[in-house]
Amino acid sequence: MDVIEQIARLWPRNGKAVALTGAGISVASGIPDFRSPGGLWSRYDPMRVATADALDDNPAAVWDFLMDAVRVMDAASPNPAHLALARLEREGLLEAVVTQNIDGLHQRAGSLSVVEFHGSMASYHCNTCKEPFPAAQASGITPATAPWRCDCGGVVRPDIVFFGEAIPLDALNKSGQLASGAELLLIAGTSCEVAPANALPAVCNRTGGKVVEINVQSSRMAHLCDAVASGKAEELLPRLADMLLGTRNHTAR
Repeated sequence: MDVIEQIARLWPRNGKAVALTGAGISVASGIPDFRSPGGLWSRYDPMRVATADALDDNPAAVWDFLMDAVRVMDAASPNPAHLALARLEREGLLEAVVTQNIDGLHQRAGSLSVVEFHGSMASYHCNTCKEPFPAAQASGITPATAPWRCDCGGVVRPDIVFFGEAIPLDALNKSGQLASGAELLLIAGTSCEVAPANALPAVCNRTGGKVVEINVQSSRMAHLCDAVASGKAEELLPRLADMLLGTRNHTAR
């Protein structure tokens, strides 16, 4: 029995499963892991371009980084890993995705229940007066017009969690509820290095759920897992979805 078949056998048929995803799931979409060679943090110091203080002190530098991020994410499309998770949700075998990504690719793939732990580049607001702005306008910002400013004079920023900022309370609460209520939590495309999202597998484990993993390299939470599949999410998640849905349809007949 290979590991994907083992994961399929552990998967709850009542849909009480949750996926925890990270940067690795979007690499095949053309978005390098920020921390990897070629990623954004190889070209920018996050403390200078991705903190609330940086936004106040040097908004031009922040928007230099944001224009690069917008360009990369605008060019990306959902890959087979995103599509497989959306398919599992649509067929009633996945309750939700909790993602650390800010690229919106899960929603674009068709996932409806998505908790964005670190916010999203899909919407913006003025850092001063809180006026909301559509993401489409961000694509039109150029070095000549950056930083993007509101009519009030405040700097416009995406609805993401900058370093040092708190995780949105609703995302924190919802993800905790999902993890504690899940019969299985799937780790996919994340090394589980970043707190507090990396606590979710332990929450699931502690409340009696199974934990499984699909990663190119094992995460820090692999010791909690009932099964670990080594490989690319865009290759293994479609296989898992096919297996789960094929088994269910065969049983129904």
